[in-house]
Amino acid sequence: MKKPFVTLEQLKEIIKEYPTPFHIYDEKGIRENARKLKEAFSWNKGFKEYFAVKATPNPYIINILKEEGCGVDCSSFTELMLAEAMDYSGEDIMFSSNVTPAEEFVKARELNAIINLDDFTHIEFLEKVAGLPEIISCRYNPGGVFRTANGIMDNPGDAKYGFTKEQMIEGFRILKEKGVKYFGIHAFLASNTISNEYYPTLAGILFKLAVELKEKTGVHIKFINLSGGIGIPYHPDEKPNDIMAIGEGVRKAYEEILVPAGMGDLDIYTELGRYMLAPYGHLVATAIHQKNIYKDYIGLDACAVNLMRPAMYGAYHHITVMGKENEPNNFKYDITGSLCENNDKFAIDRMLPKIDIGDLIVIHDTGAHGFSMGYNYNGKLKSAELLLKEDGKVQLIRRAETPKDYFATFDFSDYYKKLF
Repeated sequence: MKKPFVTLEQLKEIIKEYPTPFHIYDEKGIRENARKLKEAFSWNKGFKEYFAVKATPNPYIINILKEEGCGVDCSSFTELMLAEAMDYSGEDIMFSSNVTPAEEFVKARELNAIINLDDFTHIEFLEKVAGLPEIISCRYNPGGVFRTANGIMDNPGDAKYGFTKEQMIEGFRILKEKGVKYFGIHAFLASNTISNEYYPTLAGILFKLAVELKEKTGVHIKFINLSGGIGIPYHPDEKPNDIMAIGEGVRKAYEEILVPAGMGDLDIYTELGRYMLAPYGHLVATAIHQKNIYKDYIGLDACAVNLMRPAMYGAYHHITVMGKENEPNNFKYDITGSLCENNDKFAIDRMLPKIDIGDLIVIHDTGAHGFSMGYNYNGKLKSAELLLKEDGKVQLIRRAETPKDYFATFDFSDYYKKLF
């Protein structure tokens, strides 16, 4: 059973100042997890985690990871702006983008970020709009179906990302001729894997590719970026990944493939978002309505604006009815929000304790791709974000949106003056 990192007593105090709904994050858990990841890859002197900013683009959260030695993985102009505002620069920024506008490459070059090219044609495009740097990475897509010993993991052949192997070879040759000195290889072949096999299998593929690229092009490959894909157990009965076993599996592949090829100096990078943050965030909401027609519904003051994953993917997020953790789960509910869409449901036919109006509801594992995927459909406003600090105090790290925020892009208009 999943246990919230906040108690009912804590939440009762918090809502006196910050009304629901809100996202709250656990500083202690975030720091401990970051340190464990670093320990798992401590065998590699150049190891670095580039936190995927898109997962949780909040400077207060990112700063915790910065203090733990993490860089940032950016994928847009505004994410680069955030990195710059937080005093990131140079090789502490990985810029992994696709269908990239010229101004984003220009900004990445201004910050001297490591650029991870997604497409062969971007070589010429980057050179034209911003110039080529001394160090560059290219994203690899092997095509077909990605398998491990336990079966099919995903289908890279259907993904829009990356170079083919032939394009990688030709691309590295061209880039070397144009003066690039140091190279990286990146790949993301499966999402949210609950398997200790994923990273070691991916590493083996990329390590073999690195050896082949060095032999065929003579380039200096500086790093291998294993990207993201390590998942978390959203369901309470799922077994979590063992990051120490994963790190050891990558080490074995490194020793077996790269070291005999004279490439034992490569740095290992990761771009984890979900693994770093998801378990350390909750969406806290209040039950405000109950409806009984053909099914029993509990309506919350939160909706898909606050957490899109269940509506978008049918994703499971565990739910705790605070104060009723030890009561039997003998009531079947759909837990819904108030959007004018029937998929605005956090849970369908979920067995839970009896829920009363006013009960506080914790929706688990929202620390990544939770708040960040929010939107404003129906004129709904995004919630506040709070940080539960290691000393037990609570800090506001993003205020809730107001109607003025929602209408701000009409500030040039007479309609705005009538609104405010």
